[in-house]
Amino acid sequence: MDKHRLFLQALHNKKKVKVKINSKEKGIIERVCVPFDFGPSRRAKDNKKRYHFCDLDSPDGIHVLSILPEQLISIELLDEGFEPADYITWKKIMWFIPRDWGEFS
Repeated sequence: MDKHRLFLQALHNKKKVKVKINSKEKGIIERVCVPFDFGPSRRAKDNKKRYHFCDLDSPDGIHVLSILPEQLISIELLDEGFEPADYITWKKIMWFIPRDWGEFS
């Protein structure tokens, strides 16, 4: 299965993922993440689509990780699920990918 389909499967089934990415700042890194969305970054002004994750095991603490598709080396679906309420801290939710996450959809 290709990386994008695995990302979508994890997102819709509320499963954590292990990703290997080519980080511009740190080189190749692996992280356990919650898949959030795929679409343009609200912070970057280039309008390029990115994978948005909640990075759970960064040495810098839990944070949103947004990466370009070419930076995603691999993605592995983990058995461990997640509850969106544990990671979503903002009020106005506007996803690019529709999902059934209850009040967080």
